[in-house]
Amino acid sequence: MDLNGISAVITGGASGLGEGTARKLTSLGVRCTIFDRNEEGAKKVAGDLGANYVAGDVTDPDDCQRAVDQAAEGGNLRIAVNCAGTGWVGRVINRDNSPHDLSAFKFIQDLNVVGTFNVMTRAASAMAVTEPLADGERGVIVNTASVAAFDGQIGQLAYSASKGAVVGMTLPAARDLASVGVRVVTIAPGLFDTPLLGMLPEEQRNALGQSVLFPKKLGQPIQYGELVAHIAQNSYLNGEVIRLDGGIRMPPK
Repeated sequence: MDLNGISAVITGGASGLGEGTARKLTSLGVRCTIFDRNEEGAKKVAGDLGANYVAGDVTDPDDCQRAVDQAAEGGNLRIAVNCAGTGWVGRVINRDNSPHDLSAFKFIQDLNVVGTFNVMTRAASAMAVTEPLADGERGVIVNTASVAAFDGQIGQLAYSASKGAVVGMTLPAARDLASVGVRVVTIAPGLFDTPLLGMLPEEQRNALGQSVLFPKKLGQPIQYGELVAHIAQNSYLNGEVIRLDGGIRMPPK
């Protein structure tokens, strides 16, 4: 896929992996629409890049439709990247043996799984009516899981469940969309230097970096964006989950 001049919608694009993706794709000539509930952050990144933005929540289908409609204006939406999401710490039972809070579990599934579903389905619908490119390709959807889908740590029950669901959606979505020429690929990132880790003391951040097999450092959001760009350009990548983690395998805690 030739990226120059096509359009993309990126959820969570105001910071972290989403911002890194927006910066990389913009540098390659993609017209990006940044979709984030942080309106101030989305507006700032969009201003820096000359991109569009939509303030909204991925758990709201109407907000998702607005973002996709803006990105699809002109009939050239080819890329959708789902980076919006968050984590949660909670064991199956607490120290007093009380059960995991159900509302917290549901919140994480709603944001990480339903949010991904909302944007993926609406972006696919828009891509399905675009003019096909070479080999009948119309677009690609890149979803974000986590190494926690495979190496879930103590306290990651809700988060691992949500990211495992994103992994599980990959192949059936790719199979569903093959008939309209839309590919689906999931990236499972490891430890990345995002605002979430940025809240930790420098000593802890360095220790996390040293736990990576090689290179012994935290991943940078631009590296995530580089993989998104390669996935978009390499039309033979489909129905696959790619670990982007420096070879790390997470310990129990």
